[in-house]
Amino acid sequence: MKKITDHELVLKPIRFRDKTQWDEVRAINRDWLSPWEATRPQVDQNHPLPTYYGMVLQLNRELRALRSISLGIFLIEGKNEKLIGQITLGGIIFGAMRGAHIGYWIDQRYSARGYTTRAVKALSNYGFDQLKLHRIEINLRPENEASKKVAVKAGFALEGARSNYLHIAGDWRDHITFVKENPAVK
Repeated sequence: MKKITDHELVLKPIRFRDKTQWDEVRAINRDWLSPWEATRPQVDQNHPLPTYYGMVLQLNRELRALRSISLGIFLIEGKNEKLIGQITLGGIIFGAMRGAHIGYWIDQRYSARGYTTRAVKALSNYGFDQLKLHRIEINLRPENEASKKVAVKAGFALEGARSNYLHIAGDWRDHITFVKENPAVK
């Protein structure tokens, strides 16, 4: 996969040379993102998080195996591409299920401008049109109003709730599930 383009938005794999932008965006947004960030339960504490380079290598392995497609969200500004977030089509399953889930984050300086919704739509279209997935989920915390708006504007419908679904911000947190299905897959 090379990239997905939507006018001035480009979704493409994060590379080693993006490290400076990645570090800057993550540092600036640390406090803003921390309430929504996935964390590791205590049982995983002996497995340290990978370095940036280790993360990129892992994301590339997952992409080649088609288990997960994790892409930087870049905004074209003149001749430059500025990293403003990340989006993942993860947990890709084929066979009888043909499904996946989407997760994302956006730089606070670029939030509420429609970029996240456009990225979700573009990656969903890729999942439906290219991978022929039947179902894509977005699981989010009930109090995350901004993510609810993204899911609804991207055409996802509220399906239900999941108790203690993901380890977020240091504890198991309840989530609500939004779903979009591909009517072309029979």
